[in-house]
Amino acid sequence: MPNKDVIIIGAGILGLAAAFKLIEKSPKLKIILIEKEGGVSKHQTGHNSGVIHSGIYYKPGSLKALNCIKGYKMLLDFCDENDIEYELCGKIIVATEEKELSALDVLYKRGIENGLTGMKTLTSEELKNYEPHVTGITGIQIPQTGILDYRIVSQKLAEIIISKGGEIRFNEEVKDIKISNGSSELITSSDKYSAKAIVSCAGLYSDKIASMVSEGSDIDFRIIPFRGEYYQLNDRAKHLIKNLIYPVPDPEFPFLGVHFTRRMDGIVEAGPNAVLAFKKEGYKKTDLNIKELFSTLGFKGFHKIAKKYWKTGFYEIYRSISKKEFVRSLQKLVPEIKESDLVKGGSGVRAQACRSDGSLIDDFLFQEKGNFINVCNAPSPGATSSLSIGETIADKVLKLL
Repeated sequence: MPNKDVIIIGAGILGLAAAFKLIEKSPKLKIILIEKEGGVSKHQTGHNSGVIHSGIYYKPGSLKALNCIKGYKMLLDFCDENDIEYELCGKIIVATEEKELSALDVLYKRGIENGLTGMKTLTSEELKNYEPHVTGITGIQIPQTGILDYRIVSQKLAEIIISKGGEIRFNEEVKDIKISNGSSELITSSDKYSAKAIVSCAGLYSDKIASMVSEGSDIDFRIIPFRGEYYQLNDRAKHLIKNLIYPVPDPEFPFLGVHFTRRMDGIVEAGPNAVLAFKKEGYKKTDLNIKELFSTLGFKGFHKIAKKYWKTGFYEIYRSISKKEFVRSLQKLVPEIKESDLVKGGSGVRAQACRSDGSLIDDFLFQEKGNFINVCNAPSPGATSSLSIGETIADKVLKLL
């Protein structure tokens, strides 16, 4: 049985960042990452839209706000030090209706409180200085927002971890965890390990990992998987989008609405929507895992979400089925977009944590039990915040050791 100081479950960007920061702070630690896939960042990290978030959306003082602002600087420094290409292209958030003005004003004030500088409020005419084809009554321009390929960041983190003596074991799925006061045990599909501390960065399966170390009554959250589907603009329509165009988000719903994103590879994405996935890693409409679906549908917290948001939920399903309706949503921002301009793109699945009372957990969430630390909820801006979250995890682990 391999004996380690620290075991980290999951080689997405958070697990990699935690290992990187631990090695940076304590180079002699024996660290191993356990990953069920054949490579790093195969799920949420590898399927996101590649945006470097500025921090404008998050409640001042929240873990999201604090880690995004700190992680933003750490991420750019890491990219600069390792010659990873990124671009701070800025973005605009556009109000298309009078009823959105108060929410837009809240966002602007949050940006100020979170330390953003250089933001501009824009008139309808001024919006076109940034995005000539956009239509709105007013908006905000945020210069700090950028684009980046997080898969490249993840690959570099993995290279550094291995070069510093860390180990990454692929194609091993965690089957059980046994926590004790001294050395804890982790059982995978092909081996057993012991360690002084175990960290879980399992993303979509953070609730499953939590159930391995807790009594059922101790777990008051469940991961509800929401698939986000994208279209891409074809070559003749790419000129309609210069950088990033977002709508004013619904303050009651933890999604940003369909928007336009220019990626580092030059592709322009339109989306995502947010539909319930029938499988935690269900990237296609046809993907189904009966056990996982029944787990979602049987959770009382989901019943309360469904009751509260059923209109929004049905609309998202309709928009997923109807390309025409998807286009109508995009035309609120850029009226020139046509159905023929869009080709099918990729998709991602967001791990949305929900409590049994039906509340959607809007902030990062950690679970700590003995020498076990679980990152239960780290949705967007998790990738932007990854090095800051990784440092937080490293500090927690070093206190345990």
